[in-house]
Amino acid sequence: MTPPYSIAYADFKQDVPQMGRLSSSPSSSSSSSSTVPVASVFTRHTHLTHAASPPPDHTPRGEGPGSESLNLLANETEEYAPLVGPRGPANGSHRVSSSGSARGTRALLEMLDIHPDIVVAATEVHFFDWDENYAKGLDWYRNLMPFSFEQQITVEKTPGYFTSPLAPERIRRMNGSAKLLLILRDPTERVISDYTQVYYNRLESRKPVQVIEDVLVRNGALNTRYKAIHRSLYDVHMRGWLRHFPLEQIHLVDGDTLIRDPLPELQKVERFLRLPPRITASNFYFNQTKGFYCIRSDGRERCLHESKGRPHPVVNGTILQQLRCYFQEHNRNFYRMVKRSFDWH
Repeated sequence: MTPPYSIAYADFKQDVPQMGRLSSSPSSSSSSSSTVPVASVFTRHTHLTHAASPPPDHTPRGEGPGSESLNLLANETEEYAPLVGPRGPANGSHRVSSSGSARGTRALLEMLDIHPDIVVAATEVHFFDWDENYAKGLDWYRNLMPFSFEQQITVEKTPGYFTSPLAPERIRRMNGSAKLLLILRDPTERVISDYTQVYYNRLESRKPVQVIEDVLVRNGALNTRYKAIHRSLYDVHMRGWLRHFPLEQIHLVDGDTLIRDPLPELQKVERFLRLPPRITASNFYFNQTKGFYCIRSDGRERCLHESKGRPHPVVNGTILQQLRCYFQEHNRNFYRMVKRSFDWH
């Protein structure tokens, strides 16, 4: 989940620049709640038992409404790579138990946090995809992990692992038996959701915005240089992971299904991570106002932040069809790679 925004859409919708016609249908609101796919790495580190606050230079790049690196033509939505961590006493070796990817992993992370054997790290570490952090070494990485008991797995979420050309080899070097958890949603919806998030980020920071058609089309043709489009070419990025990990070490989570009906997807993740089944239907309730499931755990109820329920722009039908056609062959390649198909248009 992204941080909550200080002003809701209703508070400023009268004087915001034109984004395109906003869809107010429940389906649009619901789909935006899941957002786009993200790369997530779940690793089971033995012995990451020391907790520490991030160092001063550890502010993730391009984050927050005031970030000067905000670029409308870049993918600025969350991409996460939860790294499953500690099992055991300090100074032990690392055993990566799982890794994953997709945008929407924030939702997955919140839901997995229900499980008593999972501990969630507080920060996005960017250890495997940012050279400056990777150069700090494994001890630096360990020190960012929270305390955990021996039977617990620590989950760290970080943007960008799935699309990083460096992350697969670096993770394999740390542990070739890593299990990877990849969370994906319809790539067309992912692109639109990316745009929506960037649009509202820029509005909040009072920066200029473009209507979605101007972002998706350049000189009459689909703008395939738009980073949100490139990052949604799952076959391109998956190829790098399959060079370093066998398919049986990778579990795919359907991000669209996760938001519509979370329990079955979470139960599959529990089995993949060899965790005892602890997440049940009683941990979820459907919020009619927001249009998606919220979480009930430890006597508390919580929902995805408002940024996950924002209306998406209604895209020109011709442009939308261009986008879907562009992804078609890439999607088919991806299905062949993972020996599974998805209900993507």
